Amino acid sequence: MSGNTFLVIGSNSFSGGWMVDVLLADNPRNRVIGMSRSPEKSGLFLPYKARKTTNFDFHQININSDTSEMFELLDEIRPEYVMNFAAQGEVATSWRYPEQWFQTNAVGVVRLANFLKDKDYLKRYVHISTPEVYGACEGVTESAPLRPSTPYAASKAAADLFLSTLVTQYGFPLITIRSTNVYGRHQQLYRIIPRTIIFLKSGRKIHLHGGGAAVKSYIHIHDVCRGILAAARDGQPGSTYHFSPDESISIRQLVEKICLLMGYDFSEATEDVQERPGQDSRYIIDSSKARRELGWRPVITLEQGLAEMIEWVSENFDKLVTGPLEYVHLP
Repeated sequence: MSGNTFLVIGSNSFSGGWMVDVLLADNPRNRVIGMSRSPEKSGLFLPYKARKTTNFDFHQININSDTSEMFELLDEIRPEYVMNFAAQGEVATSWRYPEQWFQTNAVGVVRLANFLKDKDYLKRYVHISTPEVYGACEGVTESAPLRPSTPYAASKAAADLFLSTLVTQYGFPLITIRSTNVYGRHQQLYRIIPRTIIFLKSGRKIHLHGGGAAVKSYIHIHDVCRGILAAARDGQPGSTYHFSPDESISIRQLVEKICLLMGYDFSEATEDVQERPGQDSRYIIDSSKARRELGWRPVITLEQGLAEMIEWVSENFDKLVTGPLEYVHLP
C-alpha cells in the first residue's frame, strides 16, 4: 500500500507527538513531517522517538512569526494531509493573556488556512478544535451551538467559524475534531492524571478545585489519534467529529480512583480549594457520529489507561519529579 504525506503542526505537543507515532505505525511508507515552534523534545515526551525510521523530519517553525518559512515548507513538501495541533491550550492562563491565545488559536489558523485554500495538493485539513467551544455541555452533538465561556474557548471558536466560511465559499477540505479530555503516557506533567500520580509518590497534597465536582470525560490519546486518522481518510469534507469515551467521571472520583490504584488514602492526600474562573461544570459530548460513520470506538478503558500512566510515571519518576508540575507560560 502506497503511503501519504502528512504535515503535523504542533508535533512537539502531547497530542501531536502521539499523532506522529500513529501515522508512522499506520504505514511504513507514510512520510511524516513535524513542525513546532520549540526544539524537538526527548523521547520521554515524544513516543515516536522510540521508532527507528527515516520517514520523519522535524522543522522548528513558529506558526505566528515564521510565516514565509512555513509557506515555503508547505509548497516544497506538498502534504496531502495537514493536521494542526498547534494551540495555546491552558484555560486558566488564557484569562491573563487572551490576545496571545487569539493570535495562535485564531489568527494563526486564519493565515494558514487562507494560504492552503487554493492548493491542489491538499486532500484534507484536519483542525483540532475542542468541546469547550460549547461551554458547559452534556451529551451534545456536532450541531450544538457554540457558547464559549473562557478566552481559550472563544479563540478556538473564532477559528472554527472562520474555517466554516472557507468550506462554504471555497469547498475547503476541512475536517474538524473535538475530543474530550485526552491523557496517556508522555503527557505534560501539570495535567491532572500525571500530576496526581507524581504528587502522591512525592507526598504532596493534591488540591481539588471546587472540591473536584467538575465532570469530565477522559479518553486515551491513542484512541483519539486512531479516530483522527480515520476521519482524515474517510470523513466527509466539512464535517465535525467528536471522540469521547462511554463514561464520564468527576475530578474527585478520578483522583479517588488513582489513590485506590496506588494504595493511598484519598482524604489524607487531597484538599478542597476554590474553583478556577470559567470552569465548565460538565464536559460530556456525544460521539455516535464517529462510531456510525467511521466505525470508530474507544478500546482503552480508563482503568487500563490509568495503570499505564502509573507505570510510566513510576519507571521515569526520578526524571519526571524534577520537571514542571505547574503550567509554564511561553508567549
